[in-house]
Amino acid sequence: MDLKGTVAVVTGGNGGLGQRICHALAAQGCHIAVVYAQSKDQADGVARDLEKHQVGAAAFACDVTKRDQVQRMVDDVVKRFGRLDILVNDAAYNKSIPFKDLDNLTYEEWSKIIDINLTGPMLVTKAVAPVMKRQGSGRIVNISSVAGLGPTGSSIAYAVSKAGLIHLTK
Repeated sequence: MDLKGTVAVVTGGNGGLGQRICHALAAQGCHIAVVYAQSKDQADGVARDLEKHQVGAAAFACDVTKRDQVQRMVDDVVKRFGRLDILVNDAAYNKSIPFKDLDNLTYEEWSKIIDINLTGPMLVTKAVAPVMKRQGSGRIVNISSVAGLGPTGSSIAYAVSKAGLIHLTK
């Protein structure tokens, strides 16, 4: 697939894996929207670094759990780049809570993990879908985890959120 001139939104684009995804897409000629929740300086730095690939890149603030912020981000990306071809849902959150320690898995932690890892990708997908439909094409990539394939990993909520993301993708 020729990516030259396409536009990708990468949630969590300023994180470790997100940065690598941004660079891989940019190396193929894809313009990049680096979506971040907290670190504007870091996301701006990633966007500046991506320009070495001779593509457009910019940082966009967005809490993927907030519908209004998600829609604003998508609108801003389309305004800036004129289109939106690829969504990579990479933003994620986890807190290590051993499976046997159910008492320390609070409702607040459960909600935060599920909201960021599962509800967030659904909200961003719903926001980009009309743009992709109007264009007649688009690709959505959801980054899950082996923890979603079986009850392993660092917390029940994380495993459940990633299993849900696998099913959302299917």
